[in-house]
Amino acid sequence: MLMKQIAALALFCSVLFTTQTFAESKTKPRVLTPVIVIHGGAGTILKKNMTPEQDAAYRDALTLALKTGHDILKKGGSSVDAVEAAIRTMEDSPLFNAGKGSVFTHEGRNELDASIMDGKNQTSGAVAGVTIVKNPISAARAVMEHSPHVLLIGKGAELFATRMGLEIVDPSYFWTERRWKELQKELLEENKDPHAELISGKPEKFGTVGAVALDRAGNLAAGTSTGGTSNKYFGRVGDSPIIGAGTYADKSCAISATGHGEDFIRFVVAHDIAALVEYKGLSIDRAANIVIHEKLKSAGGDGGVIALDSAGNFSMTFNTEGMYRGYYREGGSPRVMIYGDEK
Repeated sequence: MLMKQIAALALFCSVLFTTQTFAESKTKPRVLTPVIVIHGGAGTILKKNMTPEQDAAYRDALTLALKTGHDILKKGGSSVDAVEAAIRTMEDSPLFNAGKGSVFTHEGRNELDASIMDGKNQTSGAVAGVTIVKNPISAARAVMEHSPHVLLIGKGAELFATRMGLEIVDPSYFWTERRWKELQKELLEENKDPHAELISGKPEKFGTVGAVALDRAGNLAAGTSTGGTSNKYFGRVGDSPIIGAGTYADKSCAISATGHGEDFIRFVVAHDIAALVEYKGLSIDRAANIVIHEKLKSAGGDGGVIALDSAGNFSMTFNTEGMYRGYYREGGSPRVMIYGDEK
């Protein structure tokens, strides 16, 4: 009789322990290894056209962006914080076509665009055509968190950023000799054929910057920032501030794009990749490759994406000669690449 009682008690304790363990497994938050992935633009980026000094400068700038975002994730910060911080470092660099290094419009102005999206609840914010906001990605975040809107443009976006206490600069801050010379060259070529730019409209390089990140809590975020295309006309806005085209994040994945913006808008590239992951169950790399190398390329679209899923798998896919890119997973070291043959 005593042995039966002992056996029954042991069975009860076993069931109780199993029930508690099951309950804890359902309620205990999932802790993942944080990772951040960045890009600094895709396009005609060839090793033969880069000096060793230029190569090193780009790699240093990409590494700084990765380390800045990774430090936030390592300390338990959010994916949104990491994305914003990483992009700000690239906006502050004259090397990239975003922030300080932005290209000029046909009229000789710098008009900047940016967007950011929180995958946890799919809130998002964006600005377009701003000329005095030092870090457009921070303005985009302010729109997301402190306004009822998603996209603000021009003077309205600048007034909002000013009221939010963001750093405002004179438009001359964005002037760089390199970008000014690019514009002058294009204007000279345009004088030979006044309609050339309007007809083709496709630059050889796409200097947009972006970041996607996964934090310890399993939340994803994505952000993109750009100066647009050199010699752009009449208030042109590309895909970077368009949610679903140049930037997208939900609970399954996060995407930031770089390329010829008109094509990325038409094909809703960022959301299309996310839809393939969510509805067809494709891997993030397979989904990105289908959209960039099959759908977009077959329509004449050039560019690439960085894409990250909720398990920390990522893709850095492009159909051009190169893309400034890199990743940093906790426990590892930052890895940056530029050319198409780098793995």
